[in-house]
Amino acid sequence: MTTNHESQSILLAGASGVLGRHIAHALTDAGHKVTGLGRSGGNGIRADLMDRDALLRAVDGHRFDTVIHAATALRKPPMRDSDMYATDALRIEGTAHLVEAARACGARRFVVESMVFGYGYGDHGDRSLTEDDPFGPPGRTPRLERHLAGMRTKERLAFGAEGLEGIALRFGCFYGPGGTDALLPLLRKRQLPVPGDRG
Repeated sequence: MTTNHESQSILLAGASGVLGRHIAHALTDAGHKVTGLGRSGGNGIRADLMDRDALLRAVDGHRFDTVIHAATALRKPPMRDSDMYATDALRIEGTAHLVEAARACGARRFVVESMVFGYGYGDHGDRSLTEDDPFGPPGRTPRLERHLAGMRTKERLAFGAEGLEGIALRFGCFYGPGGTDALLPLLRKRQLPVPGDRG
């Protein structure tokens, strides 16, 4: 990862996660100072995004140019809808709290990780989707709507944060060491769950 800007001070929520570790490494290699934010002891700032008051106390007195939200509640790939509930909460309440923390730290930019799944779970035909296509359409079932609402809200909070430049990075599926290791045995045994909506 390279940047065209001078060195920045960056607060990275989710720095100890699979994606966060890669982000922290790339940003550090590019000359930026990265401070991890999370519940574990390996983070420079220890706080839970779901605890607004504790989060604001933890960042009090710190200054960052950019805040990145790459936090999830996933310790392994989700196999059921309920495996995503805590991450859905982080996308909504956790993002709202982190926006407040970003303002308190004097940040100018707020970056969130998002997912291509926010375009909806279905057949989009042979047309390529672009950023101009609607993101986060209503889910066709209550279970899907719960996840889509989380993705939709996370982006809305980033883009609508007053005084902050909001950016959403809509990733596809992750694969590689630390990200898909647990999926390989399931694929080999043909035990990976498949959505039943048939597009």
